[in-house]
Amino acid sequence: MTSDHLESYISAYRDGLLKDVLPFWLRHGLDPDHGGVWTCLGQDGSVIDRDKVVWAQGRFAWLLATLYNTVEKRSEWLEAALSCLDFLKLHGFDQDGKMFFLLTTDGKPLRKRRYAFSEAFACMAYSACAKATGDPELKRQALHLFHQFNRFVWHADAETAKVDPNTRPSKSLAPIMTCLHLAQILRENLGFEQSDSWVDRCILEIRRNFCKPELKAVMEVVATDGSLLDHFEGRTLNPGHAIEAAWFILHEAKHRGDDGPIRELGVQMLDWMWDRGWDETYGGLFYFRDLHDGPVAEYWHDMKFWWPHNEAVIANLLAYLLTGEDRFAVRHAMVHAWAYRNFADPKFGEWFGYLHRDGTLSVNLKGNHWKGPFHLPRMQWYCWKLIEEEID
Repeated sequence: MTSDHLESYISAYRDGLLKDVLPFWLRHGLDPDHGGVWTCLGQDGSVIDRDKVVWAQGRFAWLLATLYNTVEKRSEWLEAALSCLDFLKLHGFDQDGKMFFLLTTDGKPLRKRRYAFSEAFACMAYSACAKATGDPELKRQALHLFHQFNRFVWHADAETAKVDPNTRPSKSLAPIMTCLHLAQILRENLGFEQSDSWVDRCILEIRRNFCKPELKAVMEVVATDGSLLDHFEGRTLNPGHAIEAAWFILHEAKHRGDDGPIRELGVQMLDWMWDRGWDETYGGLFYFRDLHDGPVAEYWHDMKFWWPHNEAVIANLLAYLLTGEDRFAVRHAMVHAWAYRNFADPKFGEWFGYLHRDGTLSVNLKGNHWKGPFHLPRMQWYCWKLIEEEID
C-alpha cells in the first residue's frame, strides 16, 4: 500500500466522519428538549421512534468526547457529549444501581436487560468526558462502572444466566472482549494503573478458551472449561465479533510494541475468521457461520450487517500496518470497497445497516435500538488517526 493509497484512505475516513456521518447525527439525533440522542432514524434522518437506547447515550458521548480529546476542542461536541451523559445520570440507572436498556424520550423506564453492556458503554463515556473536562467525579464514576461491569463478566452469580447453568454452564466471548477494550480505554483516558493486568487477563482467557487452532475458529460461546458445546449456540460463529476482538488484541500489540505472541494471536484470529466469514460469491461478511459449515439456526445468518464490515476495515488496516503483509492490504481494500459501495447512502448520507446476502437493501433506516453513531464513526476516526500516525 503506497503513501498515495494511505492518503486517499485518510480523506475517505476523515471527511466521511467530519462532513457526513457526524453532522448527520448531530443534525437529526439530538433531543433539544430532554437531552441525549435518538437513534431510531429513517433514511433521511427523520425520527421514527423517540424511545432512547441507554447504551447509545454512552456510545455517542464517548465518540464526541473522544473527538474533542483527539481531533479538535469544539464546544458543540463536548456539549452534545455532556447532554448524553446528563441524560444517563438523570434517567439511566435503576434503584438497584443497574442500568436500563430502553427509556422513553423523557427518561421513563421501559426495559432492563440481564446484560451489563449499558454499563460498559457508560464507562467509556464517563472516562472520555472525564479526560475532556478534568472532572474527578466523572473519573470516579467511570472506574465504578468498570468494576460494576466486571462483576457480570467474571462472577456467574451476578447475572441471570441465558441458559440454566445447572443444566448447561457456558460463557461467551462478548463480555471478555468488552472488558479488554474498556481497560484499554481507561488507560488511554485516565491512565488507569490496573489496565495492563486486566488486558492480560482477558487476552489469556480468549487464547485459552475461545481460540481453537485445531479448528481454525474463534468460538462465540463455550462451556465454562472452554470445551465445545455441540448445540446450535455452541456451533454458531460470529465472524464480525471475533474480528473486532482481533483488532482489540492487535491494538494492544501496537501499544506495547509487541511483535510476538500478542500480535500473533490477533493476526491468527483475523485470518481464521476472515476465511470463515467472507462471502466468496457476493462479497461482504456473513453475519453467522456454523463451526462445521452446517445450517445455522438464526434466519439472518447470511445477511450483511454494517458493523462487522466496520470492524474488518479496522482489523485488516491495523494488521497491515503492524506486519506489512500484503494479504491484509488486499483484504482491507476489498472490505472497504464492498462496504462503501453497498452500505453508504449518497442521497441522504450515513450508512444503511442491513443488506441481503447479495448486497441489496433490506431496510432503509439509518438507526434503531442497535445501530447508532458508534461502529461506523469509530472506524472512521480510528483508521484516520492510524494512517495519519503512520505517514507523519
